Amino acid sequence: QIKKAFGDPYVLSSWKPETDCCDWYSVTCDSTTNRVNSLTLFSGGLSGQIPPQVGDLPYLEFLQFHKQPNLTGPIQPSIAKLKSLKELRLSWTNISGSVPDFLSQLKNLTFLDLSFNNLTGSIPSSLSQLPNLDALHLDRNKLTGPIPKSFGEFHGSVPALYLSHNQLSGKIPTSLAKLDFSTIDFSRNKLEGDASMLFGLNKTTQIVDLSRNLLEFDLSKVKFSKSLTSLDLNHNKITGSIPVGLTQNDLQYLNVSYNRLCGQIPVGG
Repeated sequence: QIKKAFGDPYVLSSWKPETDCCDWYSVTCDSTTNRVNSLTLFSGGLSGQIPPQVGDLPYLEFLQFHKQPNLTGPIQPSIAKLKSLKELRLSWTNISGSVPDFLSQLKNLTFLDLSFNNLTGSIPSSLSQLPNLDALHLDRNKLTGPIPKSFGEFHGSVPALYLSHNQLSGKIPTSLAKLDFSTIDFSRNKLEGDASMLFGLNKTTQIVDLSRNLLEFDLSKVKFSKSLTSLDLNHNKITGSIPVGLTQNDLQYLNVSYNRLCGQIPVGG
């Protein structure tokens, strides 16, 4: 049914009813139950919308459509039926529409990648209800509105947050100060105001990229943790001086160019 919905493309030519579906291209089955648990379709060959029949694979744990530029339409609502899903990757396609609320029903998700698409609208606050999420990629879309306050209240594990290259606006919610994100990438948006709450001596955050926004805060008053390895704040409206404390970090990358900084550059550690 999935093959038929895509118009019988050559890339799915191995999908024949007389052969075991576990031997089909891009299909993997569980070695014990023999149920289809993975469908990974990479690098072209498909056109049209994600067919609703993908929701008829109840044991699916991994669903990936990656680098399929002719894949269009919204994120298929029947995906909400895939309660065993651990990884959902719909990236580098021409999928459009909003990021759907129903994704929050997929409680086993550890990895959600919707990057490099044409998604619009706001980020649903319900995504913070995913208790096992380790990484959230919403970068490289056309998303608007603020970062949800609920992202300071993830129920369980705290994901790496990739929200760059969108049109997000407003202030970064102060609620994010409560959590330790391993990676924060909010670069190339229209975020404004303070971002100092993302830092702190006791944080375990390793990578922070806030470049090319409209952020304004005094860098000299920010305390940085020893775990920080990469910090990019270029092209903002940040004031103050570079803190001496930064030289005591094991920073591998630091970019604070195109801001409103003053004072001396501290001697490296």
